[in-house]
Amino acid sequence: MTNFFDNIKQTITGKHIKIVLPEGTDERVLQAAVKLQREGIVTPVLIGSRDLVKVAAKQAGVELTEIEVVDPVQFEKLDEMIEQFVDRRNGKATPVQARIQLKDLNTFGTMLVYMGYVQGLVSGAAHTTAETVRPALRIIKTKPDVSKTSGAFIMVRGEERYVFADCAINIAPTSEDLAEIAVESAKTAKAFGIEPKVAMLSFSTKGSAVSPETRKIETATKLAKLKAPQFIIDGEFQFDAAFVPAVAKKKAPGSVIQGDANVFVFPSLEAGNIGYKLAERLGGFEAIGPILQGLNMPVNDLSRGCSADDVYKLVLITAAQSVIAGEERCLV
Repeated sequence: MTNFFDNIKQTITGKHIKIVLPEGTDERVLQAAVKLQREGIVTPVLIGSRDLVKVAAKQAGVELTEIEVVDPVQFEKLDEMIEQFVDRRNGKATPVQARIQLKDLNTFGTMLVYMGYVQGLVSGAAHTTAETVRPALRIIKTKPDVSKTSGAFIMVRGEERYVFADCAINIAPTSEDLAEIAVESAKTAKAFGIEPKVAMLSFSTKGSAVSPETRKIETATKLAKLKAPQFIIDGEFQFDAAFVPAVAKKKAPGSVIQGDANVFVFPSLEAGNIGYKLAERLGGFEAIGPILQGLNMPVNDLSRGCSADDVYKLVLITAAQSVIAGEERCLV
């Protein structure tokens, strides 16, 4: 099977995608930007004071020749950006407040996405998830049929591909939230070449235990099926019943999923976050993400413990999301 990222590169080659990296003085971001520029598949755009970025590049031992650096203070379209920001915030910011808020690098970068200057944003190497996601929710916003964004990881080991969600955003999702996460995760899987079979996870399989927690998953499963009947979605499942055919045959013989699930929706953020890190650290999977789902335009969040390679790979994912979203808009 072709390498996962080889497939992504094929998707985005020749599409002239620009991805903005607000943390232009971070060593890992600079290293990733140089690699991206050298390959020529995605064009990186750094944000920051040009002088400070040059100093950081020198300290990191990288050469920024031909890499675009946008200085918010000197941005030639700042007045236009302020006007669009005020309009987008719909009375929640004056021009003076907008000018102040746009000094925040993530807010400025998100506006570059909104204005079409770039096609996506990757941040989080030096910022919290909230600092990355909040401007996206305020400016780019979620799709019309999505109420909340969620964070999915694509788990890769050899030829194995799975999607885990939500592992990054929603602490205690409701049944409605979980149904939405299930559908968006199925879409993410399909977009990256995984034919989705979605398992709604719990500590119970098909009513083997009854509690408010299991009823929540049961309701979420019903809602998800109604919301997207084109996808295979079932639950509630213990993980082994969703993943091991022999266990599925005993615990869920009537299910459309017989130990062959490849998209796993966790009942809470703590379960999802623990689950993907167990698979990564004990199972030897590569965790790609988190990929933010449900936004009108792609914005993705890095871990502050990320490597330069993590930055590079998430930029490729973000570029692919942009291409896929563009193709979907053309079909509407």
